[in-house]
Parts: sequence; structure tokens; C-alpha cells
Amino acid sequence: MALFKRTPAGKPGEWYYCLKHQVVEEGPECRAADRMGPYGTREEAGHAMETARERNEQWREDPRWKDD
Repeated sequence: MALFKRTPAGKPGEWYYCLKHQVVEEGPECRAADRMGPYGTREEAGHAMETARERNEQWREDPRWKDD
């Protein structure tokens, strides 16, 4: 049994997207390795996966990162 319970760091009003449970959380509720954020609004957190896909695509298409 652990002497101290570790709680996720964060503040109320910060929004996160939990990758493990695939839900938006306020506060954070899950560990850092399982979440994306913080985001300023619940809506932004809800679009976390879409934002990540768009940024990954931009990175793939960036000529500065192409190894030809």
C-alpha cells in the first residue's frame, strides 16, 4: 500500500483529453501519460485528436523535415 497517493497536477478550469478513456476532463483526472492538454476550453479539448492529426500532417509536409 502506498504511503502517499499521487494526484494528477492541474487546475480547475484547465481542460484535458484523456487518451485512455477517450473523454474530456476538467482538472485532470488521469495521469499525464494518458492525456493531452491543457486546453483553454472544453471544446478545444474535445478536438484534441483532430488537432493532433492536423499538426502531424503539417509536420509531414514541411519541407524543412523531409529527408530526401
